[in-house]
Order: sequence, then structure tokens, then C-alpha cells
Amino acid sequence: MKLFTVGPVACYPEVLEEMKRQMFSHRSKEYRELHRDTVEKMQRFLETKNQVFLVPSSGTGIMEGSVRNCVEKKMLCCVNGSFGERYVEVGESNGKIVEKLEPKLGSPITPELLEEKLSSCPDVEAVTITHNETSVGLINPLKDLARVVKKHGKLLFVDAVSAMGGTEIRVDEWKIDVCFASSQKCFGLPPGLAVGSVSEEALERSEKAKNKGWYFDFKLLEKYQKTQWSTPMTPAIPQIFALKKMLEMIEERGGKQAHFQLYRKRSEKIMKGVKELNLTLFPERGYESPTVTCVNAPPGVSGLEIYEKMRGKGFELAKGYGDIKEKTFRIGNMGYISFEDIDSMLQALEEVLKKP
Repeated sequence: MKLFTVGPVACYPEVLEEMKRQMFSHRSKEYRELHRDTVEKMQRFLETKNQVFLVPSSGTGIMEGSVRNCVEKKMLCCVNGSFGERYVEVGESNGKIVEKLEPKLGSPITPELLEEKLSSCPDVEAVTITHNETSVGLINPLKDLARVVKKHGKLLFVDAVSAMGGTEIRVDEWKIDVCFASSQKCFGLPPGLAVGSVSEEALERSEKAKNKGWYFDFKLLEKYQKTQWSTPMTPAIPQIFALKKMLEMIEERGGKQAHFQLYRKRSEKIMKGVKELNLTLFPERGYESPTVTCVNAPPGVSGLEIYEKMRGKGFELAKGYGDIKEKTFRIGNMGYISFEDIDSMLQALEEVLKKP
């Protein structure tokens, strides 16, 4: 089955080979070297001097950590779809007051909307932004939004789960306080590892936080990283080997800008192909995601039906999600995908659409 999912995604053979290494103690010299090397590579990749934590979890773990460590009472969540809504649920489930900024589904968060909202609720402590909303295939203008957040002096939390590794993120320049992702998305690794950068201001908030839990305590993670180049809990060693290998491969293949350009070319090819099949895209024009394409199903056909028929042809796409589950289907281009795979997928999609 060829994977065009939104995660987990197909992994590069070199990455899978790297994960076959024999295990060793996570308190050993060998692990400390692996941890330090991987963290330093991630800091360079994200252009940050902040702590970068490697946590055995999904990205949602660090999402919850940002709330528990850094928000005392109130936060603002920018919602473009189901994963922006998840941040709302995480905030409320941890007893926080949550304000929402929610434009029409398929529309981005704009700097103007965010400016207006922050001006009307100055007491929020942090703003959450889903950089790339996979449920609707939309990318938000993070750089411009970050500028608005910092103008108002708020902490900035960025869910970069389906963006990190697939598009530009400059943590220090954009002054992002918590920025996190999962291994099974743009980096093209198996699931099980979360990566998160945490600013000094966020760590200061964590130091004062009450009832923040243990597993995602940012100060505890910092302590083990600074003193032992390790983690408080047993780390996902195979995934860390895989992440280190992937970062090395990106450098060997022309660096991260070349890697981002590869994602753009894949995305452009998919979007061009579906438009040639007389299909339309769900998100507002100009804000299409570079890592997942959300396609409107044609009249009289459900997105779920197209998904199932494509499985019958050997291609695993992604079902529509949330409120538009029946009306759309999604095509991911993360991980180990060739341009020939895209051609074959589009040909199969054409055959599916022609059948009564």
C-alpha cells in the first residue's frame, strides 16, 4: 500500500535501517552522545538557542505540557479546524479559561483578526497557533502572526506537528516560546517521539507553575538535559537514531531549504494534478498546506467513497476529518514519496473518478 496519509507516513529505507541498531542503556555514554548530537542538530534546524526536548510521546504531549507549565488562568486558541480545537480541549481539560479565535472553516488566521482579538482580551497569557491545520489542508502565516502576538507581550505556542520538517520555522527570529512536532509527520519517522523547543521565558513560567504534573515538566526535562544529556523517563532510542539520521540526510541532500523545496514541488504537483481532474481544493486560495492537500469530493460522491476506492487500487490517502469528513478527502505528501508515486496515485485517482 503506497502511503499518502497525514501520518504515520512511509519512512525512508535508510531511516528504517538505522533503527535496527542494538539498544544500550539510556544512562550510558553512548546515549548521552546520541542525545546531545540530535538536540544540537535540531537546534540548528529550527534556528534556535532554546532547549529542544526529545520526549517519548506524540506531539499532543508537549501541547498539554505547554498549558500545564505556562498558563495559570487564561489562554487564546486560534482555531482553523480539528487540531486547533484540540488545543481548546486540552486547555479546558486542564482547568484553563479558553478564548477562541475561529474564522470560517477553510479560512486562515490573519494578523488583522488576531490583532482585533488580542485587543479585546488583553488578559490572556498565551496564544496558540496551529501552523499547518491538517484537517483542512491549510497553513497559517506564522511569521506575521508571531509578530502580533509579541507586540501584545504574550507567550506563543505553535503546534507544528505537520509543519516542522516540511516548511520554514525560525524559532528565535519569530520568538516562539513552545514549538512542537511529532516524528511520524514531515520528518518521515515512525511514531513515538515528540520534539519541542522551549524558550527561557516559558521555562521561567514553568518554574513557578503549580500542579503541572511530572511527565511533561519542562524544568525537569531541562534538568536532565543540562546535567546528563538525557531524559527523566526512558527515551525512544530507535526514533532518536532515526531523527539524527534524517537530519543528516537532509544536510547531505542540499540542506533544509532544498528539503523544503522538495515539499513544495510535491505539493504543487499534487494540486496541479487534482485540478486537472476538475477537482477543487477546500482551503482559501493562497493558504494551501505544503504537506497535505485537502480536496473537495465531486458532486454526488463522498470523500469516504473515494478513499475506499483508492485503497482498492493500492493507495492509502487520508479521509476527510471533522465537520468536512464526508465532503473531502486528503492527500499527504510527507515522508518517503517519489514523484513517480505521485504520478501513479493521480492516475489511479483519475480512474476512480471515471467509474460510475
